[in-house]
Parts: sequence; C-alpha cells; structure tokens
Amino acid sequence: MHSHSVSSDDSRATVEQYLKWIQVLRKRGHRVDAIVLTEHRKFDRDADYSALAREHGVVVLKGSELDTRHGHFLVYGVTQGLQEALDFSNVSMDSFELMREARAHGAVALPAHPGRTGIGLCEYIDKGVEFPSVSIIETLNGGSRKGENERAQALADQRGYKGTGGSDAHLVSGIATCLTSFPLEIRREEELVEGLLAGDFFPVRLEDTAALPSRS
Repeated sequence: MHSHSVSSDDSRATVEQYLKWIQVLRKRGHRVDAIVLTEHRKFDRDADYSALAREHGVVVLKGSELDTRHGHFLVYGVTQGLQEALDFSNVSMDSFELMREARAHGAVALPAHPGRTGIGLCEYIDKGVEFPSVSIIETLNGGSRKGENERAQALADQRGYKGTGGSDAHLVSGIATCLTSFPLEIRREEELVEGLLAGDFFPVRLEDTAALPSRS
C-alpha cells in the first residue's frame, strides 16, 4: 500500500526489482499478492507495468504520496480529474482540500505514517488541529522508527480509525515488510478504493502473512 520506485526522487529500486524480490519472499513462505506504487508528489498515469505484473504474478497498482501542510497523505484511486483539480507537486497543499477533492473524484486520501516525529498527523492533532474527514490512517509503516507505529496505533484506538499497513519501501529489500490484508481480491485501483471505503481490512507484517486465510 506504500512503496516508491526510481520514479520517486529518493528511491533506488525499480518496479522489476521489487517484483523479483517478491518471488524470493514467496519462496520463503510469505504471501504478497500486490503492491501499490505511491510515488512522491506525482502520479505516473502513463506508466504501464502490466507486462511485468503478468510475468511475475503480482498485481501492480498506482497511487501517490503527496505533501501537505499537515504531513504526508497517501492517495488511492487517482483520476485525471483529481490531477486537474490539485497541483500534486505543491509541498504545502491544504490537506482538507486534498481529502475533499479526493472523495469528490472517487479517490481516497489518508495520512501516511501519522506517528512520525515532526511531520505526522499526531503532531498536528497534539497542537489542536482537528481532522473530521479522517477515518483511516496508516498505522503500520515499514520505515517508522521505534515508537512511531505505536503512536499511530494509539491514535487509531483513541479515535476509532481504521489502520492500513505499508512498507514505505525505497530499497528492494524493503518491499512488503508491512502490508494490508483485504478479504477480497483486488486487481484495479477502483477496487482498492472500494475496499478501503468498505472498511474490511487490517494491517499485517510480512512474517504473519502465511497465516492469513484464503480469500472468498
């Protein structure tokens, strides 16, 4: 649900390298069905990973990670209309406008690594800012430091937020360290949005994926 390829300015991993590493993880008994590329401050609409996805048997979806004045937000179900409504490169984007425009265009925007020191949503809530539109946050982030995921989970518990998991991978070995489990198969961005809005999902660590039940 949260990964960066070389299309992001701070990643050194190609999509193909991620998919090859997932084959290694599968041989070790782990379960990884799909990844979402959430490139920084952009959406690669014209990037086509379908051939690589078929070759490696991994669903590859696309999203974005955008900078706002209230931290980073992961956006799923990006449409052309949403891109036209917002400047994805704006590092001081209004988070309330982002969430509002995302829903208006059939997408979902949710806070990334909210427990992160300095830039996470928890910091702004501690300062008295309220986010009535938030109902889902990333509670399990593979790049978080000690205590940051715990802080995010505490916020989710306190406010009744649903939690997602994402690796926040920037290096090949980082992919799929944290994931999100859905009961139904998801193969398109629209289905991912539907799954998030349905609320039937939970975060999971890679080492726990083998115990997940089969999808209905």
